[in-house]
Amino acid sequence: MDLKVGQKATRSNTLTFDNVKTYAEITGDYNPLHFDEGFAAKTKFKELVVQGGLTSGILNALVAMDMPGPGTVFMSQNFNYTAPVFIGDTITAEAEVLEVHATKPVTKLKMTITRQTGETVLEGEAWCYTFTPEHTPQA
Repeated sequence: MDLKVGQKATRSNTLTFDNVKTYAEITGDYNPLHFDEGFAAKTKFKELVVQGGLTSGILNALVAMDMPGPGTVFMSQNFNYTAPVFIGDTITAEAEVLEVHATKPVTKLKMTITRQTGETVLEGEAWCYTFTPEHTPQA
């Protein structure tokens, strides 16, 4: 994909309690903020929140599947979680190309995630590298 500065891509996902349970089974993150309604009610959040890894995880799909696209991995990330994501929220991730390296498949992206209300829940930047399969001539 030929990328240009200013180019954007988005991806959305609605997060469920099943997502939270599955993420906890994989990572071991059973923080009471995610599972104990009584605990969460006594915090500033007032209700169960989704793990931050589930929130930022949509960015992995965005860069690997949409832009820059298949074969892309993160080289570095700098994200700020600006608001919680609650079970049932629909989040939309947006990547915007800030820089394209002149000689390498490396891209700097501005990353933003918002919830259905328009509130930003994550913002930051990431550097990505896009791998392509090596083609070896047949003998």
